[in-house]
Amino acid sequence: MTYDFTTIIERHGQDALAVDGLGSGAAPEAPEAGFDFIPMWVADMNFPVVPAIQDAVIERVGQPHFGYFAPREEYFAKIVEWQSLRNGAEGLEPKHIGYENGVLGGVISALEAFAAPGDEVLVHSPTYIGFTNALANAGFRIVHSPLRLDGDGVWRMDFDDMERVLSERAVHAAIFCSPHNPTGRVWERDEVERAMEVYRRHDCVVISDEIWSDIILPGHRHVPTQSVSEDARMRTVALYAPSKTFNLAGLVGGYHIIYNGYLRDRIAAQASKSHYNAMNVLSMHALMGAYGAEGRAWLDELREVIAGNVDFACRYIAERFDGVALSRPEGTYMLFLDCAAWCAARGASLDDLLRAGWRVGVGWQDGRPFHGPCHIRMNLALPLSRVREAFERLDRYVFNA
Repeated sequence: MTYDFTTIIERHGQDALAVDGLGSGAAPEAPEAGFDFIPMWVADMNFPVVPAIQDAVIERVGQPHFGYFAPREEYFAKIVEWQSLRNGAEGLEPKHIGYENGVLGGVISALEAFAAPGDEVLVHSPTYIGFTNALANAGFRIVHSPLRLDGDGVWRMDFDDMERVLSERAVHAAIFCSPHNPTGRVWERDEVERAMEVYRRHDCVVISDEIWSDIILPGHRHVPTQSVSEDARMRTVALYAPSKTFNLAGLVGGYHIIYNGYLRDRIAAQASKSHYNAMNVLSMHALMGAYGAEGRAWLDELREVIAGNVDFACRYIAERFDGVALSRPEGTYMLFLDCAAWCAARGASLDDLLRAGWRVGVGWQDGRPFHGPCHIRMNLALPLSRVREAFERLDRYVFNA
C-alpha cells in the first residue's frame, strides 16, 4: 500500500480521549499490570492521517495571521467535487452547503427550526448515543422504532412500525442514520425509498446523518437520502463531515446539504441564534486537504484495511467466541456484539464481561446506552496487529478463560 496503516501511534499524553480520557467513565476497570491498552471504544481511528491534511494545515499555520476570515470558494468547490465523485450528487451548488460545528449541532439546529422542546422525534434503535444525549439535552422526546434482524442476521427497518408511530403519535420530525450507527448497516436504495415514502405520507422533516457515508465495505454502496426522489431531496437535511472519514473530530467541523431554500433559511436562522456556529480556519483547510485526489486514494486504501480487519474479526468471533452473535457490518469500522447467550451460559452479567476485557487492556464500549440490551460496541480502526492482539487476549483471558 502507498499509505501507512501499520504503524502503532503513541497517543498517550497527546490529548487523545481514546487513551487519555479513561477517567471519564468509559473504563469500568483499569488494565492489569503487563497489559498495554488497546483503544477500541470511542469512534475515532488509530491510523496516521493522510499527509495532504497535515500539509494543508501546516501551510496555513505558516501564515502569521489568524484573524476573522470568510470561507474560501475552494472550500465549497471541494465539497461539491467530493459529493459528485463519491456519492453521485447532481445539481449540488455552494448555496446548498452550510457549515456545522458538528453533525449533532446540525441535528439540533434542524430540529429546533421545526419543532419545540417536548415534541417527539422518531429515531431507529439501536440508537447512536450522541442522538440520545443531544436530543434529551435539547428537551426533545425520542420515540424509537426498533430495527429487526431478519433470518439472515441483517438489520432491517420495520416500515409498518414506523408508519404506526408516525400516525398514532403525530410525529413530524425524524432522524435517519445512513449508514446506520451502531449496527453498521448500509441501506439499499429500495429501503431508503420506502423509508422516505413513509416520511412523505406523514409530512416529516428528515434529518439524515450521513457522517459514515465514506466508509463503506466491499459489495455495498452508499445511497444518499436526498437522491431517491424529488420529494426526498426537498424534505431532507443531510449532514456530513470529514471527521469519521479522516479522523478529524478534534478539529471540529461538518456541513449540511439542504436543497430546499425554505428549510435552509429556517435552519440558518436557528443556528445563528446561539452565535456558536462559526468555522475554524484550520478546520476549513483540513477539509480542503482531505477532499482531494490524495484523500480519495488514501480513503480507498483505508476501506481495504478496514474490510480486512472486519473479515478477521468476524471469522475469529464465529470460530472462537461461542455465544457471541454478530450481524456483519456493511459500513463503518464498528462491531456491535450481542453477548446475551455467552452471559446466560455462564451466569455472567454484561458488566462482568466488560470489566474482564478492560482488565486485559481491551478498551471496548458498553452497548446498552446504544439500546443494545447485552451488547458491546467495538472499534476496528487500528492496525491489524493490534486487532489480532486484542482478539487473542479476549480469547485466552475472557471468552474462553
